[in-house]
Amino acid sequence: MSDLKQYIDRRKKRDAEFAEGYEEGYEQFKIGVMLRQARESAGLTQEELAIRLNTRKTAISRIENHAEDIKLSTLERFAAALGKQLRLQIS
Repeated sequence: MSDLKQYIDRRKKRDAEFAEGYEEGYEQFKIGVMLRQARESAGLTQEELAIRLNTRKTAISRIENHAEDIKLSTLERFAAALGKQLRLQIS
């Protein structure tokens, strides 16, 4: 187990507020990472994607770095601009 994983486990045990918000925050972080990876695999910069979405580079950065409470319609537009299809899964 990595040092980071051990730290997170210990912190969750002693800090209820951290433990409560950790999973949700981690899921939001993963969404942003997935969006960035999809953009990069499409060979686009944030600026190029912003042009396709008729928005600013700062908006793309905000989506990739702070994906909390992102609208489904925004995710669909993001995927379409990359030539991808959005798939959701509940498990």
